[in-house]
Amino acid sequence: MGLPSILRPRKKNLTEKNAPLSPTTAASQEQSVQDVEVNDATVKRVTRRRKWFALSVSGAYLLSWIFLVLVMIGNTYPRAVLNSIYFFKLDLADIIPVSVPNARLINSIAQSIGLHDFYQVGLWNFCEGYINEGITYCSTPETLYWFNPVEILTSELLAGASIALPTEVVTILTVLRITSQIMFGFFLTGTVLAFLLVPLSLLAIRSRWWSLPLGIASFLEMVLVLAASIVGTAISVAFKYAAEAQQELNIRADVGVKMLVFVWLATAFSVWAFAVHAGMGCCYNLGDMAWLGMAQA
Repeated sequence: MGLPSILRPRKKNLTEKNAPLSPTTAASQEQSVQDVEVNDATVKRVTRRRKWFALSVSGAYLLSWIFLVLVMIGNTYPRAVLNSIYFFKLDLADIIPVSVPNARLINSIAQSIGLHDFYQVGLWNFCEGYINEGITYCSTPETLYWFNPVEILTSELLAGASIALPTEVVTILTVLRITSQIMFGFFLTGTVLAFLLVPLSLLAIRSRWWSLPLGIASFLEMVLVLAASIVGTAISVAFKYAAEAQQELNIRADVGVKMLVFVWLATAFSVWAFAVHAGMGCCYNLGDMAWLGMAQA
């Protein structure tokens, strides 16, 4: 009598295992399978989207770097392409107005003793030349360069003799030196960061957690390039208005259109890259889901 009582629960368990699933249980299992398939499809779609965004960011940094390189090498050597890339250009060909008696003779004497027709300024140096001959000389590229018109004119016209400058002029030259050197450092650092972020931006495809350090680097690069672009534009425009404000001197000044176009195109691509990096920080992909799954387990 004891043996059947022992076997009775086992028979019950075997019966439960072999029993067909109820409609409710089968429906819940089918729904779970569908949820998994939907989640997998969603994650793959998000990952594909992150891939295209990361590629677009890398391409934006590449374009930004190309334009920054053009800014860096502009006006460095007397070559046809580089000569047209400058921040501003001072035209002194007719510095003495025609209304002044013997104006042409005075201008000719000024040129004969060293004054050139024009001076144009880049990031590393300046170039000078004559209207009929083009650029005849470019100074040696110099780190943290700034354009000092007083020093150039005294060295060419006064054989290096020193002159007493008003306090206002000294203050203006000091501000010009500081802002020019800040602009130089920002452009150089931004160019290096843009070059490094071209390949590093693709790491954001793996996981959104890469977007945090990349976003910080992207923000720094954007701020540096944007600040340098603002300073460069302000210096160019200020030189133009300051030079042409002296009515007694017939000085003309031109802002380098090509240089400013390259500068602001580089800035636009940097801003776009940072905006995409910031947006990618809130999107999941397969790597994020796997990491979250391991954490929950």
